[in-house]
Formats: sequence, C-alpha cells, structure tokens
Amino acid sequence: MKAVVVAVRRARTPWARLKGLLGSAPLPPGEGLLLERCRAVHTVGMRRAIDVVFVAADGAVLELRRGLGAGRFAVCTGAWAVLELAAGDAWRLGLWPGCRIRFVDAEGVR
Repeated sequence: MKAVVVAVRRARTPWARLKGLLGSAPLPPGEGLLLERCRAVHTVGMRRAIDVVFVAADGAVLELRRGLGAGRFAVCTGAWAVLELAAGDAWRLGLWPGCRIRFVDAEGVR
C-alpha cells in the first residue's frame, strides 16, 4: 500500500505541543501540524474546527476525528503522534483508518 505524503510543521517542544494550533493562522491546504509523542489534543480556545488524525509509530492511521469543534478533547491511547489539519483536509488528502502516512517537512515542500 502506498503511503499518503503529508507536509507538516513539527511541534518539537513540550510548549509547542501544548499550544498546538491555538492562536495561529489557519494552515495552508494540505499542510498539518505534527505533535510527536502525543496521544491527546484539545480545542479549548480555538475558533475553528480541525481534523485530528491519530497515528502509530509506523505511520498507520489509527483514528480520525473529522471537524473536531471548539472546546473538545480527543484521545487515542495507542497513538504515537497526532496530526492536526484544517477541517476537511483529512478527506481531501484521502486519509482513513488503516492507511499509512509519510511526513515531510513543510519547509522543503513549497
């Protein structure tokens, strides 16, 4: 099975993972924020819905939460990372549980 390639910005520090997309400009279409070593996210204080993709260490999609609205929490105990996308991007990228993702740094994609 061919992996879906997704351009990501990486949240490398504990603060960056805690902050996530809170207070940031909307992501460009098809680009995500990757929170490594993360199993849960929140949308408290966010103004827009996001797609949340829980990913295993081998890149397999474990769970998807499409259009997670403001003030919500999402958890996947088996996840190694969480990919945050603009609402609707998981569908546009062709992501579904069981598919594989290959992450590339967004800086090198433009």
